[in-house]
Amino acid sequence: MNKSELNRITQELLRRSGSSVTVEMEAYFPGGRLIGGKYVMNSHSVTMYTEVIRQQCLQLFGTLELFSAYFAVVFAHELGHSMDLTLTELCDRMDRTGDEWEQKQIALQIEENAWNNAMPWLQDMDPEFIRIIVDCSLEAYREEPAPEIA
Repeated sequence: MNKSELNRITQELLRRSGSSVTVEMEAYFPGGRLIGGKYVMNSHSVTMYTEVIRQQCLQLFGTLELFSAYFAVVFAHELGHSMDLTLTELCDRMDRTGDEWEQKQIALQIEENAWNNAMPWLQDMDPEFIRIIVDCSLEAYREEPAPEIA
């Protein structure tokens, strides 16, 4: 997958979404975590981590043949954050609460909002393919906390 193809995908999704975010491409997320993309509210920008997205695609689907579609889904999700009118309020609520369970619920809401916003821009894609990616991305947010042992 060359950079011009990734640019074509990002431009098409920017057009579909109407988002005015700036987009940057880097190979890896700083710190080594497997984060494929990041929306930064303060700068209204999205950074896509292309090598991490390759790794995620390979782990989830066992092939890189789906890389461009996988990249599009991840980018649409990040655009979904940029178009979330409740994001500032949800982030403020998360910062104010000291309750770990409530923070996790707010984080789940933020992620679900981004996915819900992204879905109309992905209507030409296989819904099962998208569902697998969404379920995988939300898995950590949906895990039940381990019971505390007294």
